[in-house]
Amino acid sequence: MNRSKLLLAATACLSLSACFGGAKVPAELLTLSSTQVRAPGEARAAEQGRVITVISPTVPQAISNTRVPVYVSPTSIQYLKDSQWIEKPNELFRQLLSETLAAQTGWVVLDPSVYAQVQGVVLGGQLLAFGFDPNRMEAIVQFDANLARPQQAVATRRFEARVPVTAADSTQIAPALNQAANQVAAEVAAWAG
Repeated sequence: MNRSKLLLAATACLSLSACFGGAKVPAELLTLSSTQVRAPGEARAAEQGRVITVISPTVPQAISNTRVPVYVSPTSIQYLKDSQWIEKPNELFRQLLSETLAAQTGWVVLDPSVYAQVQGVVLGGQLLAFGFDPNRMEAIVQFDANLARPQQAVATRRFEARVPVTAADSTQIAPALNQAANQVAAEVAAWAG
């Protein structure tokens, strides 16, 4: 192999290693799973006033990333070591909330990309907290929901769930956050339904 081909091959290998290297990635990524799911193959038709779109909640900068926040104090936040969500928590929570609403209520839940074409109820809000409180040793999920129905006033309500953990690591905190998120989603579904 001549020198220029060898140099080209080495450059290609370095480029590929840069794609797979870089910042240290945790051994596993965290996600949420709904405890209430619709049965496969279950067809549902939208009755008048029973169409809802769940939009991704807004979030403060502390949870506008894939890391797990640790609320050290009211004015200080750190991040849980070696823990990372598979995508941003607000999108994971939106998916879980959509699945819970579809399973728990009679709503037909539409993807937000369809909302412009179909008029119905819109559920949104702000995910205020989604992390770990080390002072109370609890996973916390706090969501300010807003429900906008056509030709009606917008309704709002704050939901919060706290789940105790025994250790400050992802093996304890991730399942506790999943449990807290499911609790909030079930309460929001009952309120909206």
